[in-house]
Amino acid sequence: MTMNKRPITADDLTRIRIVKDPQLAVDGEKYAFVQTIIDDDDHQYYSHIFIHNLKDDIPVQWTFGKVNDHSPRWSPDGSEIAFVSNRSGVDQIWAMSALGGEPRQITNVRHGVKDPLWSPNGRYLLFTTSLAADESLTSDQSEAKKEEPIYIEKLKYKSDGRDLYNQRRFHLVLYDLKMNQMEVLTHGDFDHHSADWSPDSRQIVFSANRDKDEDYKETLDLFIIDTETKDIVKLTDSTGVFTMAVWSPDGKQIACFGHELEYKGATLNQVWLVNPLSKERTCMTLKWDVQIGDVTLGDVRASQPAPKPIWSKDQQHIFFTASDHGNTGLYQMDMHGEIKTIHEEENHVFASTYHPERKVFVVGISDPSNPGDFFKINTVEERKVRLTDVNADFLKAVHLSIPEPITAKAEDGWEINGWIMRPANFEEGQQYPMVLEIHGGPHVMYGNTFFHELQLLAASGYVVLYTNPRGSHGYGQTYADACRYDYGGKDYLDLMTAVDYVTDQFDFIDDTRLGVTGGSYGGFMTNWILGHTNRFKAAVTDRSISNWTSFYGVSDIGHYFTDWELGTNIVEDPEKLWQHSPIRYAKNINTPLLIMHGENDMRCPIEQGEQLYTTLKHLQKPVAFLRFPETSHELSRSGPPSMRIARLDHMLKWFHTHLFS
Repeated sequence: MTMNKRPITADDLTRIRIVKDPQLAVDGEKYAFVQTIIDDDDHQYYSHIFIHNLKDDIPVQWTFGKVNDHSPRWSPDGSEIAFVSNRSGVDQIWAMSALGGEPRQITNVRHGVKDPLWSPNGRYLLFTTSLAADESLTSDQSEAKKEEPIYIEKLKYKSDGRDLYNQRRFHLVLYDLKMNQMEVLTHGDFDHHSADWSPDSRQIVFSANRDKDEDYKETLDLFIIDTETKDIVKLTDSTGVFTMAVWSPDGKQIACFGHELEYKGATLNQVWLVNPLSKERTCMTLKWDVQIGDVTLGDVRASQPAPKPIWSKDQQHIFFTASDHGNTGLYQMDMHGEIKTIHEEENHVFASTYHPERKVFVVGISDPSNPGDFFKINTVEERKVRLTDVNADFLKAVHLSIPEPITAKAEDGWEINGWIMRPANFEEGQQYPMVLEIHGGPHVMYGNTFFHELQLLAASGYVVLYTNPRGSHGYGQTYADACRYDYGGKDYLDLMTAVDYVTDQFDFIDDTRLGVTGGSYGGFMTNWILGHTNRFKAAVTDRSISNWTSFYGVSDIGHYFTDWELGTNIVEDPEKLWQHSPIRYAKNINTPLLIMHGENDMRCPIEQGEQLYTTLKHLQKPVAFLRFPETSHELSRSGPPSMRIARLDHMLKWFHTHLFS
């Protein structure tokens, strides 16, 4: 371990500062961003707005208090910053002068707001809120709140993190700053989101599924609404998923991300151009076998706004992020589909903002040794300059393990990429237990970003192995699609191939002391592994799937996800669902297993953990069950800080008990 540095701890979650959502000002001389901390005293999240002049060394904090301020957006004339804050109790839009001073509240909306967006002429603020059909925008403080039965007729009536819909849908609302009036633009039993203004401030493009069979379709279309006539025009034809739409500077084209669901949830995103008049759309990146957008997994960067495509001033280029072989970089595409790299290193571009006149980006970049900072990239000079160092004190105090890339070859010749981390107290000639970490998704990727949990395991004396088995993004369309209909097949063999490779190659790994853990799909795979091998001496399964036959009916995505990923459903072929269910193989499980699950998880509901626990306990197998009250599927990334820390402490205790004893 580096002299005078200590091992990282679970409590260090409270010492890591997370920056996100940079927004360059109109003058290009400064940018706003959000910094989130976990308070040492009450273990709550607090976020504040910071302003950083590009000529200054240190950003200046602009908002304060035990509040959550986020989504800063500069007015078109640069005189004000609008942002979202819960300082009045519910998320509302607030604004403050670009010269500083006290913020003032702009909206008072019943269920709060999100995604504020200035119109180019500065007269309007567009935002999203949730409303039931008979609700008014503003709330009456005298209204008595009471519990009532919830009547449901929809197939889609809940989602993780959103809970039961209570008949509410997301709608676009226009706030006229000159008239001090609000108007709901969209109506109907549909969700509307991901909006952008046309350059003339009259039209808005947005994404929605407004199909009459919306309950049974997973498509997303692009629409345009005229703010004066309220006419809505549909641009796409309900065959795919199109979102993150952005108007070109002259208003003649719309760039967006999307795909035609050719491989269902495993389909690679592409960059598209859509003509708003003719509705003609063109896929611009079809010849590039790379996932457009950021799919790099981490556990400290929750609710990061996804970067939209960005137009150059001359409309000859579009900038976007893409994820490839464990890295998320920034790229430029011309109108012929030719792609040029703006920034691609062994790290993770998690945010970007661009000034078209100055041709300058401010990007957020993380790597395994840094939770994230901002950098300026000048596309003319092709030069990168560091702007912030928000975790300098923390990083000076702790020892971090730097991942080493590995490549294992499966029996069929496919290459499996991954990383290995040595324990913090590593000494040549010594042997250490190893933990295999398996990511969720499965159509995401581990990559070169900061991951607190992985660092914690290494700091606690473990070798850590994590890989991208087939089914992961980052290695092309064929690779991403390769686990569908085969869960527990070659994806399982890929993981075991990687374990075989590192235990053969590195003599410091004690292959008699192996642990395994994972969440969501990674939890499914942990359960599956235990039913098919006794090679591991301890396991922790997190928010997992144990029984596909029940998952179909209780998960917010179960009714289509089983079709997409296993190729069938409980009505058509319940036997296939059962064949792929880890609980079917419970009698083979002898590895001590800790089951962790959030009680409010609607993605992989807690009954999945309950079934596996009850079955193993009934079979008198070594198992324990850890339940987290009032936590969703996102517990490990954005759950209550005290619960996140407790989760990590229990994981370490379980592995220490079974791998160090």
